[in-house]
Amino acid sequence: MKLANLSSLALAVGAVSGHGTKGSGFNSNLTVRTSTGTYTGIIDPDYPNTLQFRSIPFAEPPVLSRRWLPPQKLSSPPTEHHYTTRFPPSCPQFVSAIPMFYNINLTKGNTIYNGYQNDSSGLVGEATSEDCLYLAVWTPTAAVPRTNVSLPVLFFITGGGFIIGGVDIPWQMPTSWVERSQSHIVVTINYRLNIFGFPNARGLEQQNLGILDQRAALEWVRDNIAAFGGDPKRITQMGRSAGAVSTDIHAYAFHEDPIAQAHYLQSGTVFGAAVPPKDPEFSNFTFVARHVGCEAPSGSDEDEDGAAELDCMRRVPFTMIENFIGQYGDRGETPLLSFKMVPDDSIVFTNYTARAEAGLIARVPVIISNTANEASAGTWPPQNLTEGPYQPTITALDLAVMVCPTFNSTVYRNRLGIPVFRWQHAGTFPNLNVYKWLGAYHASDIPITFGTYRLLDDIANTTQFEIDVSESMQDHLLAFVKDPLHGPQEIGWNPMVVSDPHGGDLIRFGSNGIVSQRVDGVEVDGACQGIGEYDPFP
Repeated sequence: MKLANLSSLALAVGAVSGHGTKGSGFNSNLTVRTSTGTYTGIIDPDYPNTLQFRSIPFAEPPVLSRRWLPPQKLSSPPTEHHYTTRFPPSCPQFVSAIPMFYNINLTKGNTIYNGYQNDSSGLVGEATSEDCLYLAVWTPTAAVPRTNVSLPVLFFITGGGFIIGGVDIPWQMPTSWVERSQSHIVVTINYRLNIFGFPNARGLEQQNLGILDQRAALEWVRDNIAAFGGDPKRITQMGRSAGAVSTDIHAYAFHEDPIAQAHYLQSGTVFGAAVPPKDPEFSNFTFVARHVGCEAPSGSDEDEDGAAELDCMRRVPFTMIENFIGQYGDRGETPLLSFKMVPDDSIVFTNYTARAEAGLIARVPVIISNTANEASAGTWPPQNLTEGPYQPTITALDLAVMVCPTFNSTVYRNRLGIPVFRWQHAGTFPNLNVYKWLGAYHASDIPITFGTYRLLDDIANTTQFEIDVSESMQDHLLAFVKDPLHGPQEIGWNPMVVSDPHGGDLIRFGSNGIVSQRVDGVEVDGACQGIGEYDPFP
C-alpha cells in the first residue's frame, strides 16, 4: 500500500478504532511503547483485524561517520512518539537495466519497490536511502494493547542476492496471512546490502555489516516484541534466498545464543552460497574508490591502513557509489565487482563443513524448503521464450546450488540430532507460470507463502487450487512457528531422517492437482547420492 492511499487508511483507522486518547494526538488502541520510542500503527480497511507498524528504527542511521560501521543502538528517548504509516526506504541498491525475469511485468513487485521509476531504470533505486535500518510489524489488532496475549513471532529476512531487497516488496507483505490466522506476528527487516553491507575495505574491523544489522534487528525484536503481543521466547527466524543463507549464517555464527527458537531456510543454505575466498588486497573496494574520486596520490604509501580511503569514501554520495557499481556491471565490464559475504571466520566462515562436523551450529529445529525448478528463472531467454533454456543445464543447477546443499544441510543436522522438516514447492499456476518451462521457479513460493497471489491477477486469475495450496503451506509453517518440534508432527509432518531407507519424510505442495502429499525423501535427494535422476517437474 503506497502513499496515495494513506488518506483513506487514516480515515479507516478512525472508523475502526474510535477516538484517540484525549490530548494525546494519537489513538491508544493503535499505539505501543517500546524501549526506543512510542509508535502508532495503522489499519488497512481491507484487513481490519491486522495492525501494521510499517517503519520502526532498530539502530541509528548508518550515515556520515557511521557509514561502514556496525549497527549502533538507538539513542532516542523512549518517550518520543512516531507514526508508522508508510514503509521505510530500502537500503541503497541499484535497479538493473538488463531485462530479466525478475524485473518484467510477470514478476512486478517481487524484488523491489522503485517509487515512480520503472523496475529496469538502470539507476539507484528511487525509494532507497542510507537511513534504512527499519523493520515492520504485522500483528492481530486483538494483541495490542497487550493484555495476556503472547503470540509466536515469524522474523523474516528478505532475499535478493545481498544486493537488492527490503521491507517494501509487495510479494512478501504478510497482511492477508496475519488477517487470516490471527494467531501469529510477522516482522520483516531491512539490512545493508552490496558495498554498504559487505564492503571488504581496509581499515574496518567488521566487514559483514548486513549480517550484523540482521542480528541487531533480532535483538530489538527480542527486547520489544512483547509490546506488540508477541512472545520473545517463541521467535522463528525465517529467510528467503539470500535471507535463507543469512539465517543459516546466524545458526553458525551465533550458535550459543541464536535468540530464535527455530529457523526456516527457504531456498538457500550456507552450503549452496559459494562463500568467496578472502581478498587480502581489498581490491574491489579500492577499485570503486579510485573511480569515484578517492584514489590515493600517485606514489603515496601513507594510507596503508586505509583510513584516508575510508574517510574519502564516507563523503561520496551513496547514489554515486551505487550507480558506478551497478552501471559498471550492466555494461559487463571486467574485472567483476562483487560485494557479498566476507569470510572472516567470526561471522562468515571459510569452512562450513568443518563447523558442522564440529557441532558448532544452533541446536534448534529447522525447516528447509526448495522449489522444484529453482534455477529456471535465472536464465532468461528473451529470444526463445516459447522453448525456454536448455533444461538439462537448469536441472544441473537445481541440484548443485539448491537440492544437494539442502541435502547436505539435512545430513549434518541429522548427525547432531537437530530436527529437520523438509518441503518442496512444486505448484504451477496460471498467474505465476505463463511459460510452462518455468515450473516451480525460485521465489514462486513467496506469493504462496505470504498469500499475495492476487497481485498477479492482471496476468491470469488466481485459482481456487492456488488458494488451497497457499493456505495449506501457511498452516504447515504456522504449526512449526507455534511449536517447532511437536506442531508439525501433530499434523502428520515428521522430521526428515536421511538414513531412512526411503530418505525420510518430505511434504510436496501443489503437484499434479494435489494440495499437499507426503513423498519419500529419496525422490528429491536421491540424485545427490547417485540414486535415480532428479525430476524438476514432479
